[in-house]
Amino acid sequence: MSPVFPMLTVLTMFYYICLRRRARTAARGEMMNSHRTIESNSRTSPLNAEVVQYAKEVVDFSSHYGSENSMSYTMWNLAGVPNVFPSSGDFTQTAVFRTYGTWWDQCPSASLPFKRTPPNFQSQDYVELTFEQQVYPTAVHVLETYHPGAVIRILACSANPYSPIPPAEVRWEILWSETPTKVNASQARQFKPCIKQINFPTNLIRLEVNSSLLDYYTELDAVVLHGTKDKPVLSLQTSLIDMNDLEDDDYEEKDGCGMDSLSQKFSSTALREGPNNGYFDKLPYELIQLILNHLTLPDLCRLAQTCKLLNQHCCDPLQYIHLNLQPYWAKLNDTSLEFLQARCTLVQWLNLSWTGNRGFISVAGFSRFLKVCGSELVRLELSCSHFLNETCLEIISEMCPNLQDLNLSSCDKLPPQAFNHIAKLCGLKRLVLYRTKVEIEDYDVIASMIGAKCKKLRTLDLWRCKNITENGIAELASGCPLLEELDLGWCPTLQSSTGCFAKLARQLPNLQKLFLTANRSVCDTDIEELACNCTRLRQLDILGTRMVSPASLRKLLESCKDLSLLDVSFCSQIDNRAVLELNVSFPKVFIKKSFTQ
Repeated sequence: MSPVFPMLTVLTMFYYICLRRRARTAARGEMMNSHRTIESNSRTSPLNAEVVQYAKEVVDFSSHYGSENSMSYTMWNLAGVPNVFPSSGDFTQTAVFRTYGTWWDQCPSASLPFKRTPPNFQSQDYVELTFEQQVYPTAVHVLETYHPGAVIRILACSANPYSPIPPAEVRWEILWSETPTKVNASQARQFKPCIKQINFPTNLIRLEVNSSLLDYYTELDAVVLHGTKDKPVLSLQTSLIDMNDLEDDDYEEKDGCGMDSLSQKFSSTALREGPNNGYFDKLPYELIQLILNHLTLPDLCRLAQTCKLLNQHCCDPLQYIHLNLQPYWAKLNDTSLEFLQARCTLVQWLNLSWTGNRGFISVAGFSRFLKVCGSELVRLELSCSHFLNETCLEIISEMCPNLQDLNLSSCDKLPPQAFNHIAKLCGLKRLVLYRTKVEIEDYDVIASMIGAKCKKLRTLDLWRCKNITENGIAELASGCPLLEELDLGWCPTLQSSTGCFAKLARQLPNLQKLFLTANRSVCDTDIEELACNCTRLRQLDILGTRMVSPASLRKLLESCKDLSLLDVSFCSQIDNRAVLELNVSFPKVFIKKSFTQ
């Protein structure tokens, strides 16, 4: 028999195993849905009265639409009783995340996704809320007032943020999760998912959202936690279902946030001593590596424990060129990094966003990891990594000489002086400092320096810059003619009457994205200049202007053939009839129009 047939047989068996695994996962999903329904229908005794409480405080979040020194459209509006519900519409007293839809992923500056991201991890943003009393949750209600449907996961934490004694162990448990689904209504609703019961009391709840299917920003008003002070007694039927679930490893993967302990997964002491490695010995090394590229990180850890040959493949640093640890934020710790360390000597892309909080990762643990694994790093994602301090940024600047992409968004606990170390990273091409404590007194000076030093700059986000004026914009436009994306949303000191927007349009012909959000002075002249000079424009946000007419928008749409997003919400001259007429003439363009309630 030709030697090719055994190889084909092995690949066929591998494919069959994958199909069987998928089928088992689907069946188990149906069983778990039934399981959760049974749990949520259980009742407590009259003596164990239910406690109903609104959130006391917002303790952490990944982004919000508002500014740090305001309450409008900020996550802090989730604390306390409802401000808006049951009313529907766009209200400043609600909590709004920074993005919606897929527009941000379609920009030229959008980062490429990481490989090996588990399909069940689709969270884009989160917010954590504390409550007065620790309870065993029986229900979590989310009051959504505009474009509902973004919440995809609800978790509970065992740690009590108000306890003076640090917990010996911090556990996160998923109460409910679902894949993103589109809700074909923008009206307010009280979202009441069926949650599962957990075996510890909590007063720390986390909501994770995915807004990619929404037509506009979702707005949340309040979160209500229902629970009992004493642990509910489950029925016998429910207990039996629990026992069956515990026999399956995949239940832990779905509801245990992926990796229980990387130190256990990677341990080679339990390798099976079989007589041989089957037909895998006959497969080319590169082919086995290619097959393993399709496994998630926990599966790769499990496979490493099957035999010595596969352990060698699973521990090959080439399997960890791109390493996304964000999906495992709830369990990743210093021990995990230590066991990954030897396998990540060639890592180029590393995502540690959302990880390490509440003591899970120490400064020493992070520093040890980067000293071994930082030399080849090109991209480092550290969004919402609150363990970071000045020492960490110093280590990054010293150990990552090839770094080109650094994301520190929402690392709001870093002191201002820590950012001085970033100046040592001479090869940086992308830097995200959203919601950090970088102190800037004069944005015009910064814009002038950027124009003088960053001649090849392609993207600049100046969202909510307080005091940038037409002088800074002029320096920027003249010095950075290659700009493709510019966000000047909520910059109140920019006025169209100075000619700054018209000059910008004439000097930046490569613009593909321009956000002038909430600038009421944008006028027809500015739109016509964009139509004449920025024909590559794809996204334009002029929300809130009073000076733009349907006629100028038609000229823009006729000129900019690639335009896909046009936000004219709260533009007083653009009524429903005008939007409908433009939609008929330009059906490929998403024209967003919202009205004041």
